[in-house]
Amino acid sequence: MWVYEKRLQYPVNVTKKDVRMAKFIVTQYGGPDGELAAALRYLNQRYTMPDDYGKALLTDIGTEELAHVEMINTMLVQLTKDATLEELEAVGLGGHYTQHGFSIFPTDANGVPFATKYFQDLGDWRTNLYENMAAEQKARSTYEHLIDLAKDPAVIDPLLWLRQREIIHFNRFRELLEHYERLGIK
Repeated sequence: MWVYEKRLQYPVNVTKKDVRMAKFIVTQYGGPDGELAAALRYLNQRYTMPDDYGKALLTDIGTEELAHVEMINTMLVQLTKDATLEELEAVGLGGHYTQHGFSIFPTDANGVPFATKYFQDLGDWRTNLYENMAAEQKARSTYEHLIDLAKDPAVIDPLLWLRQREIIHFNRFRELLEHYERLGIK
């Protein structure tokens, strides 16, 4: 089990409104390579791991991904604080407002709603670990793209931190795969 501390895993302190950047960052909430998909993927796949060590690792990373959802959503709230309808419409978020008002909703950067097809579980630990490594690499690339688009250091800083976590998760999945292969687990 884990202890929930009422603070973000890494601080997010965006003070400048940037609705355009929020439209891009939302993909890390509800997009195909985002944090919500990762959390659900790992928390679902943990039951296919051949031992408690693998189950624990996927549980740990899955719950950390939920902490990343909190960070992304905090960024979105801060980036859109006091946004006007005109500002939302100007960046193509009029449809979002129509359906969700000023609330946050899991979509990708194009407004496509989150779907369970974004996470895979084939019931085979080896296939799942390769899928997870690929997912972490895609998320890393997405963070790099977001960093390229960002101008505010207060936005870039947590994005850099989240990017680094993707690399760490990739390495942890690779280590688990190698561990099972060394043990000869089928």
